[in-house]
Amino acid sequence: MKERSPYLTGQRVTLSPLEDGDREALLRMARDERVTRTYMMPDLEDEARAEAFFLRMQALSCAAERFVWGIHRSGELIGFLNECGVEGDSMEIGYFVDPAHWNQGYATEAFAAAIRELFRMGYRAVTAGYFEENPASRRVMEKCGLKPLDRESVIAYRGTDHRCLYMGIRAGQSAPSGEAGARVD
Repeated sequence: MKERSPYLTGQRVTLSPLEDGDREALLRMARDERVTRTYMMPDLEDEARAEAFFLRMQALSCAAERFVWGIHRSGELIGFLNECGVEGDSMEIGYFVDPAHWNQGYATEAFAAAIRELFRMGYRAVTAGYFEENPASRRVMEKCGLKPLDRESVIAYRGTDHRCLYMGIRAGQSAPSGEAGARVD
């Protein structure tokens, strides 16, 4: 596999490592119930855990061998995208966008850029899972060319069982454009 690029660009977003100045925005999003309802996040109620979480995500985002990115728009952190697992030549991706930026196409643009980069790096498949109660995430995946997989699981998270459905795309299938016209996050 090739190394990842130092940053990725879309029409309106840049995927790049987290910087010290991203701490407040990342922790605000990571504590937002609208995000944590469907994006699995550790409990960050105390400052020591929050600081450890940010430093860990920042280190992972700077590691060339990891696929972890801050999603930035005009220098402002508006989301996060990360590898959830690697199996052979396939990577599973997770992502979230700040609710203040929902329904503006940023998740679609960032996810499409990530898929293109993974295929450039030599991965042959990209997958992603979504909680059944999060149809917006499914629409992002569909806009990026992912198709339903015959795979699902039940995940216990924050005291509730969630049905997680999976979608995927293989290299050579219709390439994701992530154009600004895609308006569902």
